[in-house]
Amino acid sequence: MKLRVLLEAHHGATYEQTLALARATEEAGFDAFFRSDHYLGVERDNPRFVPTDSWTTLAGLARETRRVRLGTLVTATTFRLPGVLAITTATVDGMSGGRVELGVGAAWYEQEHAFFGIPFPPIRERFDRLEEQLEIVTGLWTTPAGEPFSFAGKHYRLQEARNFPRPVQTPRPPILVGGGGPRRTPTLAARFADEFNAGFGAGLAERFARFRRICEEIGRDPDAVALSAALPVFCGADEAEAARRSATMDGHVLQRAAACGRPDTVVARIEDLAEAGAQTVYFHIFDVTDVEHIRLLGAEVLPRFGPAA
Repeated sequence: MKLRVLLEAHHGATYEQTLALARATEEAGFDAFFRSDHYLGVERDNPRFVPTDSWTTLAGLARETRRVRLGTLVTATTFRLPGVLAITTATVDGMSGGRVELGVGAAWYEQEHAFFGIPFPPIRERFDRLEEQLEIVTGLWTTPAGEPFSFAGKHYRLQEARNFPRPVQTPRPPILVGGGGPRRTPTLAARFADEFNAGFGAGLAERFARFRRICEEIGRDPDAVALSAALPVFCGADEAEAARRSATMDGHVLQRAAACGRPDTVVARIEDLAEAGAQTVYFHIFDVTDVEHIRLLGAEVLPRFGPAA
């Protein structure tokens, strides 16, 4: 079981706060530090939320960490042109010495698009664009050096692209496709991804089973794709400390899916996710100032599942 840290900056996060959490994640022995890719908090009118760009901060972290893997859960397909995303990710992969993973999804938060003038097409078009994006990114990354790459789709066209940066990792950085939809998301994951993230909460085993059936339908070995889930966590050395951490998310929809309590409570929830089929669990962390939370999870939960791979 891989255990990773996912920062969801509920009230925003400066680069310095993000760096402190990433370093704590590395020092605690976790496999990876991921961050969400949002330009707006769920509390859209909260003046405390000031966004930072995910790939800009990951570039900084690439130079200021040494071991921990870095990625997004997940980059919105609406935020970046696919050729630009391929170049950006390859650049950060080089900056990190080959520690980057690209998580992508179809985007869902309409208000953040309206706030910053980002087009937000209907959901079918967003998935169509995501499919083309995956074809382009993987195509650019795997085209032999010196050869051109072209693509002609409904939404994107590349004409004999040359001289683009290559990732350090071969044949390419791992790709994660995430989302809870019943068909398009798992189908795209089956075609393109190294990891399928089925999200939160109830129904996880069914989502994993559906994904494996889709893999078999298209002729891909389901065991070739890692399965992962996210778990909101509010852990404390005692119940009072756990409740204090949970209070930072009072009323949030994800609070109902959270593991809130002592380390044994978190361990039990991870075991439930493993029984449902998860091979990797992302600890969904919301308080960007609570470095001690990461240290506690690293000291009391992580050893129950072995060291980071």
